[in-house]
Amino acid sequence: MERGANDRKSVLMIISSMLIFGTVGIFRRYIPLSSAFLAFSRGMLGGVFLLVFLLFRRPKGGERLSARDVLKLAGAGALIGINWILLFEAYGNTTVGVATLCYYMEPTIVTLLSPLIFRERLTLKKALCAAAAIVGMVFVSGVIGGTGEGSLKGVLLGLGAAVFYSAVVILNKKIAGVDPYRKSAVQLLAAGAVMIPYLIFTGGFAVGRPDAKTVVLTLVMGLVHTGIAYVLYFGSMDGLRAQ
Repeated sequence: MERGANDRKSVLMIISSMLIFGTVGIFRRYIPLSSAFLAFSRGMLGGVFLLVFLLFRRPKGGERLSARDVLKLAGAGALIGINWILLFEAYGNTTVGVATLCYYMEPTIVTLLSPLIFRERLTLKKALCAAAAIVGMVFVSGVIGGTGEGSLKGVLLGLGAAVFYSAVVILNKKIAGVDPYRKSAVQLLAAGAVMIPYLIFTGGFAVGRPDAKTVVLTLVMGLVHTGIAYVLYFGSMDGLRAQ
């Protein structure tokens, strides 16, 4: 598919996932839990939701995940967890806007790596767009120009998160032909699991007694913003060029 045209259904799926992801910040604003615990909840709730869904869903084929695919998906899930940690740490060291901007350099990173990894031709137009994104990120972050809005540590953490998520996208492109629900379930559970040592080390499990609103919003974050959104996102990978 890398050398062919993008599939229309896959394009609609990735656009839909981006629309859902775009509302995460709104819900996060009203959830009084630590970012690390919320990331853990997202991974576990999203993964369990997909496992339950798979129990009631009739597979279109009798294919099973090979041990090699499971290891790849678990590795990708661990990278998702690490990228969440880096992103939330970035939020604590710079503004939310700057951290998010740095994190959204992920598509640019994948675009620049696609000629080497997927043998996709990088056109002049795409190269210029990638260069413009990098230059824009440098100036808007405030690291150059003395605007004081960006912390170098926060910017580097945000970019680190982008690098890890780029690796997730690349790994998913390498695992083609596997049911997206199964792929997402393994990855999300692995993402939640990798957060456990971090939460134990930082004392992040001490959340007290959340009220009903917090519970409901956390469930929405885990089921909709994670389970459904990641199914759409990873389900689109096989039908899209990496760029």
